[in-house]
Amino acid sequence: MVKQFSAEFKMEAVKRVETTGGPVSKVATELGINENTLYGWIKRYREKPNAPFPGSGRLSPDDERIRKLERQIRDLREENEILKKAAAYFAKNLK
Repeated sequence: MVKQFSAEFKMEAVKRVETTGGPVSKVATELGINENTLYGWIKRYREKPNAPFPGSGRLSPDDERIRKLERQIRDLREENEILKKAAAYFAKNLK
């Protein structure tokens, strides 16, 4: 079974490493978590310090915007293909 930790717990663990300056392995052992897990949390915190742990199923605002724009691009391309086919069909009937 996979343990799930709250965003607050993750932030406290990362801040503990940042403030103490001690080895990650020691902090991980004290908290009862895997060292690699803590390294992953630290990496995510350094990449996006404003919202490093958005939560399960939630996206960061930037990722959500990217997903929305990608969906919009996909829809526009599909509409463009439909219009091309329609134009080719009508052009064929004019000859």
